[in-house]
Amino acid sequence: METNNLKQAIKPFFWVEHSNSFSVCLDAGSYKQEIFDTRADEGFEGNGYDWASLADVFIQEKRPDLIDIIHFDPEAGMFCAYSSDSEKLKEFILNFKNACEDETLLKDLFSRAELD
Repeated sequence: METNNLKQAIKPFFWVEHSNSFSVCLDAGSYKQEIFDTRADEGFEGNGYDWASLADVFIQEKRPDLIDIIHFDPEAGMFCAYSSDSEKLKEFILNFKNACEDETLLKDLFSRAELD
C-alpha cells in the first residue's frame, strides 16, 4: 500500500519512518477511550500502556506470526509499535485498526488485556 493511502487508512494512528526502522503511534486518549472507560475501576485509563496491552492480545490471538516482528514502546501519553520490517508493520496496523473498528471484536480482545 502506498504510504499516503496507508496514512489515511490507519488514522488516527500515524506512520513514522526512522533510518532503520518504522513505527506506528497513537496519541493516547484520542481514540476509542470509551472502551478503556469500561474497565476504569480496574485501573485502565486508555494510556499508551493500556493500548499496548490491547495490541498484545490482538497479536497473540489474531496475528501470532508477528509476535517476534512487532514490538511495543508505549509511554503514558502515546502508544507506539515498531519494527524493522515495514511490510509486516503495515499488515499489523491495518489489521489492528480494522479490529478497533469492530466494536464486538474490540470488546472481546480488551476483556483479556492486562494492566501493565
